[in-house]
Amino acid sequence: MTLSRFATRLNSFGSAPHLYWPDLQGKPSFMQMAERAATAKGLTDVDLNFPDHVKDDPATVGRRIKDLGLSVNGLAMRYYTNPAFKLGAFTNPDKAVRREAIDMTKRGVDAARAMGADLMTLWLGQDGFDYNFQLDYAEAWDLEIAGIREIAEHDPACQISIEYKPDEPRAHALLRDCATTLLAIGEIGAPNLGVTLDFAHALYAGEQPAYAAALIHRRSKLLGVHLNDGYAKRDDGLMVGAVHLRSTLELLRQIRRDGYRGALYFDTFPDASGLDPVAECETNIETVQRLLGVADRLDADNRLGEAQSRQDGVASQSIVNAAMIAAA
Repeated sequence: MTLSRFATRLNSFGSAPHLYWPDLQGKPSFMQMAERAATAKGLTDVDLNFPDHVKDDPATVGRRIKDLGLSVNGLAMRYYTNPAFKLGAFTNPDKAVRREAIDMTKRGVDAARAMGADLMTLWLGQDGFDYNFQLDYAEAWDLEIAGIREIAEHDPACQISIEYKPDEPRAHALLRDCATTLLAIGEIGAPNLGVTLDFAHALYAGEQPAYAAALIHRRSKLLGVHLNDGYAKRDDGLMVGAVHLRSTLELLRQIRRDGYRGALYFDTFPDASGLDPVAECETNIETVQRLLGVADRLDADNRLGEAQSRQDGVASQSIVNAAMIAAA
């Protein structure tokens, strides 16, 4: 099975604006960034933030993206419109604020469907805590579960994917790692729920990304894969394979073996250091394609499975070295 759909973080394409818009005054618009993204060779999809990127009629926005030769992979919720969301979205202590967050998310699901997409990603970074004794953990958990369940039941034909992250903006997120997220999904029990695995988030949650993917496949559904890299201390948003090349290879091989059919989304931050976002995106695609080629060679080598059955770390590393590194 091939992994041939590549999506991107659209806001990345506001990076180094002088390279594409030498006469631009101010920041590029949403559609200007989409037009620039469409110039990246190999890019097939974009993910849009809701409500940030969907100011007009959703169906119209979807047609504009399609006219650029791209597809809308899905929408991702952003809870910034109300300053009160800083204290929580689905777990906010104010019932009216919780209702606002849930209703806005339902509108986001409707917008995704109007665009022809069937994926909504929930990153609930505001749902958490900063201090000991700040909240009642059981009450917060119940509110989180109830909110996600209501969203999942709003449109069963839309896949709802939970993107976990240990922290940021809160010091501790409620859904901070793979196991906690799977626990929540199991408790909710909705068939259209699944997980988005972000490589950098998994790293600084102390996880091995391929192992997390295997657990997700076992207990739920992997609905999204965000590729990037970092030094496992924060969400660095570095280019794919820049630090953890082997772990990236292992993740790609694992999700392909598990039958993942979704897009590979580059959640990277070229804008953090002013990189050319088109070149950065194209390099990410090239890196993934090269790693998939290495995975092909590993899959064709029965020795790797034999080494793994013996848990022979020396043999497995030698086999991976031979597939990855050209002989001198």
